[in-house]
Amino acid sequence: MDNKAWRYCLEVRDLTAGYDGQRAIEAISFAIPPGQIVGVIGPNGAGKSTLFKVILGLIPRQQGEILLHEAPALSQRAMMGYLPQLEEINRAFPVSVQDVVMMGRYPRVGWCRRLGPKDYEAVRRALARVDLLPHALTQIGRLSGGQQQRAFLARVLAQDPHLLLLDEPVSGVDATTQHAIFALLEDLRNLGKTVVVATHDLNCVVERFDQVLCLNRRVIAYGPPREVFREDTLDRTYGNHLMIVQVGDRRVVVADEHGH
Repeated sequence: MDNKAWRYCLEVRDLTAGYDGQRAIEAISFAIPPGQIVGVIGPNGAGKSTLFKVILGLIPRQQGEILLHEAPALSQRAMMGYLPQLEEINRAFPVSVQDVVMMGRYPRVGWCRRLGPKDYEAVRRALARVDLLPHALTQIGRLSGGQQQRAFLARVLAQDPHLLLLDEPVSGVDATTQHAIFALLEDLRNLGKTVVVATHDLNCVVERFDQVLCLNRRVIAYGPPREVFREDTLDRTYGNHLMIVQVGDRRVVVADEHGH
């Protein structure tokens, strides 16, 4: 399927979902064309992770519709790749880096089928793209935090999804790893992939992303970052959890999750 042949890669229509009968997100609607990087921003508890999990079918929706290539998203689950927050991943599990990345192939081939040469080649390419091919046989827990994050990203790449949902992919990693990850995401966009990233780095959203979804249980705003990032919009998104710091002649926006 040619991802670029569709008007939208992902459409979310009037989506409401939550936990134990409580609503975490309400009446969420937006649409993303193929080949864009979209940032999802908002304070802790705004529903960013919930949104991703509902799109993936990990949490049931209470109302609304989710379409991938104009068809129900759950019917095309293999076309969606997911990177959860780093703290949700068991990094001590006794498997090699190659084994972790190989898990990305099962949504494509099925859990009961034997993996073949094409699958191993896809894993090798994914490891090479994140500069971890020399560590293929290393136990995942022996890698640094930044290397582990790149390994889990390689697992997503090995799946060859049309839509990538990345939840805080650069949280807790060094600046070099952050730069490498965002450069890779830009390469994927150029290949026609659609990438949705939950992040607190608002300045990176302005500099690198095509669209931004401001979320605080509901959609506050959606559009190009330089149009959306207005003081009133950020105030409605973050309330008092936002600081604007002057660094030389540059204003830096900081999401202050501790309310300092």
